[in-house]
Amino acid sequence: PVLLWKFSRPHTLIGSAIAIPALHCLAAPTLSSIWSTTLLKSLAVSMLPALLINIYITGLNQITDIEIDKINKPYLPIAAGLLSKEHASIVVLTCLLLGLCMGAVWGTAGLNLALIGSAVLGTMYSLPPFRLKRFPLLAALCIVVVRGTLINVGFFAHAQAAVFGSSNAGLGVLHTFLNDPKCMLSSLFYGVFGIVIALMKDVPDVTGDAIANIKSFSVRIGQTTIFRNSRRLLSLLLFGFGGGFLFHAIKGAPSASIAACRAVVGGMSVFAGLEVRRKAVGVNPEDSDEVFSYYMYLWKIFYLSYLALPFAR
Repeated sequence: PVLLWKFSRPHTLIGSAIAIPALHCLAAPTLSSIWSTTLLKSLAVSMLPALLINIYITGLNQITDIEIDKINKPYLPIAAGLLSKEHASIVVLTCLLLGLCMGAVWGTAGLNLALIGSAVLGTMYSLPPFRLKRFPLLAALCIVVVRGTLINVGFFAHAQAAVFGSSNAGLGVLHTFLNDPKCMLSSLFYGVFGIVIALMKDVPDVTGDAIANIKSFSVRIGQTTIFRNSRRLLSLLLFGFGGGFLFHAIKGAPSASIAACRAVVGGMSVFAGLEVRRKAVGVNPEDSDEVFSYYMYLWKIFYLSYLALPFAR
């Protein structure tokens, strides 16, 4: 179990496990309508296949990157020789088939969009002949689409259809995205956050990527430039959304409780932006250990943003 936990890349698994309940809560018309047995059932139906597909994507990437990981991430189970490629292949194929079958049997259009879309892009990211990770723009786009659009729109639409019976639910996932401000803004926020994750994750990996001819932005442009601009982009995102929520807490809130929610979310966002800047001070972009530690700190900000998401109203 410990070996499989490490193989799953827990930081991505935790991100999905927090995002799905948060998006269910965001889809609720009011905070008081969140707690119900229907919501708990929907969470169970969507969480398990989503986590299985997550393991498929991260596991497939490790199977196709063994030689690169021996340089960049020698602690990963396959690279360290603790898990064979054959056993890893069985795990990822089982996760893929179970996840897609669960979605087909239990899922709504939104859930299946998230599951199938993520699986397809995850496959194209890692496997030849596509292997989109060789092309920095397409590689970043894959991560942005999955983390920004597919997860947020798919699970938001799933919650509306399965739990809250929204009038938008029967009109399709695209209609939900285009006509629900909460869905659109959350997708925008996590899309930009996905850009930061996509760029920052390659900064510590330039040695192995360069040897394997993976021309990431960090290899092409330089670690320092990518690190600094990624940090600036995330700070700008957090300050921008934080300022917007604080402004609308003061003006235009329909009730005192909504104003309080917006003030809390806005204050947390501004504080997170300041912390992102503070933590970056003293980090050497060319030191892989320092950058990786900072990168994992950004995942904590990612988790916290989803914990705050139900109050973003």
